[in-house]
Formats: sequence, structure tokens, C-alpha cells
Amino acid sequence: MSQPISGGREFLDSVHYYYDQAAQHSQLHPGILAQIKICNSVYKVNFPVEVDGQIHVFEGIRAQHSHHKLPTKGGIRYSMHVDEDEVVALATLMTFKCAVVDVPFGGAKGGVKINPRTSSDEMLEKVTRRFASELIKKNLIGPAMDVPAPDYGTGSREMAWIADTYHTFKYGETNALGCVTGKPVGQGGIRGRTEATGLGVFYGIRETLEDTELIKPLGLSSGIEGKRFIVQGLGNVGYHAAHYCQAAGAIITGIAEREGGLFNPDGMDVEAVFKFRQQNGTLKGYEGCVFLESSAELLEHECDVLLPAALENQIHGENAARIKAKIIAEGANGPVTQEAERILLERGIIIIPDLYLNAGGVTVSYFEWLKNLSNVRFGRMGKRAEEASLKRLVNTIEKTTGKTLSAEEKLLIIHGADERDLVYSGLEDTMITAYHQIREVMKQVPNIKDLRTAGFYSAIEKIGVSYQSLGIFP
Repeated sequence: MSQPISGGREFLDSVHYYYDQAAQHSQLHPGILAQIKICNSVYKVNFPVEVDGQIHVFEGIRAQHSHHKLPTKGGIRYSMHVDEDEVVALATLMTFKCAVVDVPFGGAKGGVKINPRTSSDEMLEKVTRRFASELIKKNLIGPAMDVPAPDYGTGSREMAWIADTYHTFKYGETNALGCVTGKPVGQGGIRGRTEATGLGVFYGIRETLEDTELIKPLGLSSGIEGKRFIVQGLGNVGYHAAHYCQAAGAIITGIAEREGGLFNPDGMDVEAVFKFRQQNGTLKGYEGCVFLESSAELLEHECDVLLPAALENQIHGENAARIKAKIIAEGANGPVTQEAERILLERGIIIIPDLYLNAGGVTVSYFEWLKNLSNVRFGRMGKRAEEASLKRLVNTIEKTTGKTLSAEEKLLIIHGADERDLVYSGLEDTMITAYHQIREVMKQVPNIKDLRTAGFYSAIEKIGVSYQSLGIFP
């Protein structure tokens, strides 16, 4: 997984460019369009942390792009590449991501300039808690104000630290756990959150590959089975997306990481590759595949679907003409630059955009937030009642027909939906509904011919309705 080829400015310029491409088709008041585009607020803070007698100063950033709905929502990333432009770009993208999948949040994002791989656990905990306290002091975090989540370099552990810090400041607040999502299940998290983004990527790719009208010009048959995939990034998103795609019949011919990439035209076992890298810290040495020293080189191999799930700006003006994939599925945020997109679209390559495809994370974060506000586990009230009803139905059918089902068949039929089942169902419905809304835009709005512009247009119209309902704009 290579580092971005440029800083956050190019990423922010790309997001604004995509916004402008969609906004020019809108009939909304120019004032609304200007307000939707701009970032509402950015908070930057430098704070000291003491570890082993040494004092270190860190820079933290939190951007709230849009307050058309509250709370705002977005992850906190830990990286030495964090800068204001990058955070604002990600916050901007979050606004449209939430809108396109009908999640009622404004967009936000945060970051701390720290290397999580070389920092001790003690350092990471102190930095996380201190940054959280800085946000709390400014009322920039809370279940009704701004709800962070994991991002690049952070995970459930960091979210648990933030939740604990918030609860210390807001002791007795019944909705305190809703101040952050992506927490461990035992600390207010939700089952299914870990795999949510990757599973959402799978649902989005599956829906696209079943859209015969869209993929027919590419010479692809309908369905995910038999399609050749190359995946960049074997982190949480890339691993789970590849896992579910392979389970549905996809052939994973390439996997790229920061140290290089594996390629096998006959496919490879994602689980085996993932375990090998966990044990060895590298893909190099994995048997049965060709190892490429440059992961960027693997992106240019022939495949049906290229899934960049690493960092932004991985496909750019210098390599776009050499991309041989028929579909690019943006598992990461901003992996394709605007210059590269123009080249790819001219070549007839379909791009499934990030603001739709990787929205599974924020969708399930929304479910977790709802769970925290209601203080009850999904499925707790209805699972047993549903199973009892299905059991009565099975018993009636057996009595009427005289046929008896096996114990395994009965268990399968009478299984009541638990929390994970409901999360998966809600996520699948969200991704399917949003995809068809985007495709409807392409059919109804003249001159919108690609999924990204249609996605931005769909989001802009929804956000515009929110501003109009406030009575501020005509």
C-alpha cells in the first residue's frame, strides 16, 4: 500500500471538482449550492503528552463540514500525513456519503499527526484521551453534536478510550455511549460493525454487476461469480470486501500491500493470504503466487474489477492510461484523482464511487448510534417471539402435510433475527436502495453519465431539501 502521491490539497480539489460537476445540473438556489459546498468549521489544536518523562506535542484537527443535520459524523485517523486539507476533504466527502445512503448526519472528520505503528500503546492511549478531552472542552463531541468513529490508524480500542473519557467528563449522561461509534461490542458497540464497510463494498459491487444495462458495453456477463478481482489493501475494508466477493464466486487474482503484491491468474485464497501476512508481517514468501516488489505495478494488471482499498490518490494521471480493469470499485476514500477519472471515463471504464461504495461503515455506525440512544440491543425484544411464531408455522405444516423436517432444517427455518442479522439486512437494503437512486439520476437527468456525478447530484438534492426546510433559502 503506497503512500499518497500528493498531499490533501489535491484530494480536496478533487472532491470540490466532483461536487461542481454535479452541482451544475441542479436547479437549487446558488446560495444553497455555495453553502452545501463549503466546510462550516475547522478546529486545530496542539496538545502535549508526557510519556517516560518526555513531553511530546501533537497536532489534532476536527472538521465539521455541514450542520444541515446533527450530529455530524466522521472518523478520526492517525497518520503522519494528516493535514487540514485532507481532513476537510474527508469531512466534505462524509456529508455527501451520509446523504447518498440516507443516513441523517452531517459530515465531519478528524485526525492526529502521529504514527500509530511506531508509537507505544501508552502513547496512543494518552494521545487519544487528551485529544478527546480537547474536543469535549470545546463541545465538539457528543451524541447530539459530533460523533467520531474509527478511520485509518484507529480502531475499536481508540473509540473505547474516547467513550470512557467522554463519560468521565459527562458522568450520568444516559446517552454518553452515543458520543462515538465503532466501539467494542461489550462497551456499547454493535455486532457487524467490524466488517460493515467491506460488506457494504461487496453489496455495492454485487448490485453493479447485476446491472446488465450498465455493464453490457464492457462485455461482462451479469453477476459476481467468475469475475477476476485485484484488491489493493488487505486492511479491514480490503480484507472483508475480498472475503465476501470470493465467497460469492469471485476470483481474487491479485492482492497488493505496502511491501508489494501477489499475483496468480488462477486466483488465491484470501483467508490464507491474510493469515500469512498476519503471521509474517509481509506478503513476500507466500507460495503459489508471483510476488511483485511494486504494489503500484499490480494495479495495472488485467482484471474485471480493481478494488483500491488503501489510501487516496492511488490511481492518478501517470498510471490511469495503463489501468486494464473494466470496473474500479473505490473501497478507499478518494483513490482516483480527477485527472485519472477523466482518462478512465474516456476509456469507458466504470467507476463505483467512494461516496456510495464505502458508506457501509457510516451506515452501521448509524445503527450503533441508534442502539446507544435506545439503550437496547437490536433483536432483544423480538427474536424469541419471531422464533416462536415460525415454530408454530412449521409445526402446523408438518401436521397438515404429514412430512417431518430434520432438526437442521427446523433450526434454519425458525431462526429469529439477532443483532447481526438485522445489521446485515439494514446494510444490504441501504446499499441496494442507494444504488438504484443513483442509477435513476443517470436515467432522469440529462448529461449525467457516470455514477459519481449521479451520486453527488443525489446527495446535493437531498441536502438542499434540508436547507430549504429551515426557511433560510428559497
